[in-house]
Amino acid sequence: MRYVFEDYAFDTERRELHRAEVPVSLAPQVFDLLEYLIRNRERVVSKDELIGVIWSGRIISDEALTTRLNVVRNAIGDNGQEQRLIKTFPRKGFRFVGDVQEASQSEGAAAAGIPVATLALPDKPSIAVLPFTNLSSDPEQEYFADGMVEDIITGLSRSTTLFVIARNSTFTYKGKPVDIKQVGRELGVHYVLEGSVRKAGKRVRVTAQLIDASTDVHIWADRFDSDLEDIFDLQDRLTSNVVGAISPPLERAEIERAHRKPTENLQAYDYYLRAQFLTYQNTREANVEALRLAKIAIALDPSFALAYAFAANTFGQKKGFGWVVDAVQDRVETRQFVERAIQLDKDNPLVLALSGQAYSLVLEEPENGVALLTRAVALDPNLVMARNWSGWGNVYLGNFDAAIEQFSAAIRLSPLHPRLFLTQSGMAYALFFAGRYEDGLSWATSAIQRQSNYPGAQRTLLANLAMSGRIAEARRACDTLLKTDPTFCISDIPKRIPFRRLEDIEKLSEACRLAGVPE
Repeated sequence: MRYVFEDYAFDTERRELHRAEVPVSLAPQVFDLLEYLIRNRERVVSKDELIGVIWSGRIISDEALTTRLNVVRNAIGDNGQEQRLIKTFPRKGFRFVGDVQEASQSEGAAAAGIPVATLALPDKPSIAVLPFTNLSSDPEQEYFADGMVEDIITGLSRSTTLFVIARNSTFTYKGKPVDIKQVGRELGVHYVLEGSVRKAGKRVRVTAQLIDASTDVHIWADRFDSDLEDIFDLQDRLTSNVVGAISPPLERAEIERAHRKPTENLQAYDYYLRAQFLTYQNTREANVEALRLAKIAIALDPSFALAYAFAANTFGQKKGFGWVVDAVQDRVETRQFVERAIQLDKDNPLVLALSGQAYSLVLEEPENGVALLTRAVALDPNLVMARNWSGWGNVYLGNFDAAIEQFSAAIRLSPLHPRLFLTQSGMAYALFFAGRYEDGLSWATSAIQRQSNYPGAQRTLLANLAMSGRIAEARRACDTLLKTDPTFCISDIPKRIPFRRLEDIEKLSEACRLAGVPE
C-alpha cells in the first residue's frame, strides 16, 4: 500500500518514504512505528498498544518511546510542539491526524499526481524474471514452473554485463496481476521477462516475452517446445534469446557462460527442485525432508554437483535454527558433501556459494568459506546467496565493513527476499561489533518481525539492546530467545558461532551476560 500526505509518499511494500522525489532515510523500527500510526489513523493508539506491536511487548521507558516518536515526526517535517501530523493525547496515546490518500498501485498514484518512490536503475542492463504461469492441469507442477524460472534467472546472472534481480524478490508477484511499469519501478530494472509453462506427459511448452519496463513495449517474444529430456537445452535457448534481445553487442562468450546443465537426469533434477522448495518453509520437519530428497537426487545422479552442495546447505539451515542433535555427525556428512560438490564442479557459483556457507558455519572454517564465496561473487555478481553468505563469513572473520558491503548488495539485488531476515540478522551483527547499536537494533527488530523463530536474530537483538544500555528490554529479549533455543548459554557461543577473533567472542559474551543469558 502507498500512503500520500502533504508532499510525502510512504510505500509500505517497498518500505520507503519519499518527500517529493527525494528519499527519506528511516530505520526499520521507525518505519514500522509510522506505518502503524498511519494504518490506524482513524483512532487514538495507546502507548501500550504501540509497545506491544512495535517492541513485541518488551519493557521500554517513556523516554525511549518519546525519542522514537520524535524521530518519526522529524522525518515527516513535524515536531512535538506543532503536532501537525502526529498528535499526542495526554494519558491516552497518539494519532496520525494528517490527510492521507491511499493508492494500491503506482499507476493510480501517478495519475493522481502523487509522487511515486522508485529505485535507481543500475548502470548496466537490468532484468527481473517474473514467475511463469503454470498452465498444466496438475497444480502440483507449480514447483516445476518455479524451478525452471529459477534456472533461467541463474543462467542470466552468470552474465557479468547484466544486473539480475533475485528470484525471491520477483516471486513476491506470484499469483498476482502485475503492471509491468510498476514492477520496473519497484525493483529498479530496465526489462521484465514474463511467460508460462505447460507440462503434459513428456512434453513441455514455454512461452516468454521480454518487455521494456519503462515503455511497456514488447521487445521479444517466442515459444519453445521440447521433450522433457531436452529441458536444459530449452532453458539454454530461452536464456540466450533473452540476453541477445537485451543487448545485441553482448559477446557470445557471455551467452555461452549462461549455459550450464546441472544434471542429465531429469528425475534427479525433479527431486532437487522439491528439496529446494521445502527449505523455504523454515521448519525442522521440512529441513529433514529436504535433506532426504537431496540424497535421493544424488543417488539418481552421483555426478549432480549442485545436489551435493544443496545437501550440505541443509546442515547450515539446521545449525542456524538450532535444530542440531549430533554436531559431530553433521560435520562429517557436511564435509563429504561439500568436498564432492567442489570436486565435481568448482566453477559453478551456486555450488561455491552453498559450499561456502557450509564451510563457514557448519565446518567452522570461515577462511575457506569466504574464499569460496569470494570466487562465487566474482563469477556471478548477481547471486544473492553468495553475497549474503559472504557477509556472514566476513562477520565471523571480524571484517565488518566488508560484511556490511556484502549485505547491502544482497538487499539491493533482492529487496523483497523471503529470507531477508538472514541478511538483516547478519547486518545487525556487523553493526553490533562496529559499535552502532541503534542501527543494529533496528535491523534485528526487522529480522524478528519477518522470522520470529530465528535464534540468530534474537541473539543480536538482545546484544544490541544490552550494549545500548536497555538492560530491562535485553532481559525480555533473553527470555524470548531461551524459549526458542533453551540450551543456549554463554559458554556455547564459540561452538554456535565460528568467530575467529577472541575480542568478538568476549564482546558478545559480555552483552549476553548483561541480558541474563546463563553461563
